[in-house]
Amino acid sequence: MSGTDSHAALAVETDDLTLSVDGVDVSVHATERRLFLEVGSVGDALRVARRLPADAASDLAVRELRRGDLTAEVRVRGRTVAVAGADARPGPLSHRLGVAPAEVRLAGAVGAGYGGLSAALRRARLLFA
Repeated sequence: MSGTDSHAALAVETDDLTLSVDGVDVSVHATERRLFLEVGSVGDALRVARRLPADAASDLAVRELRRGDLTAEVRVRGRTVAVAGADARPGPLSHRLGVAPAEVRLAGAVGAGYGGLSAALRRARLLFA
């Protein structure tokens, strides 16, 4: 701890675990500086996001992520759809959706949605083949 910083460094240590938020399973794992939250679909990611508090406590959590130089990523099918913390770079879409200082990654959401649609079509072909 330095003389100008009264807070201890924030660290994330976890084995893989699963949380349930509003009936959606969220797989959580971490590296030294990143926390990954994996959900099954873009719709599930939206359900989870709607259940998160939009208040001073969530603002504090984002500030603490930044202070600890940590980043949290929400991922769908291995694609990052949202980022909060040190590496988040909110743009106009994040501000328009009211989620800044989190960053929404539209390309990740579109890619994950397309991946889900492709998987559903493959399953349907197998059923009707």
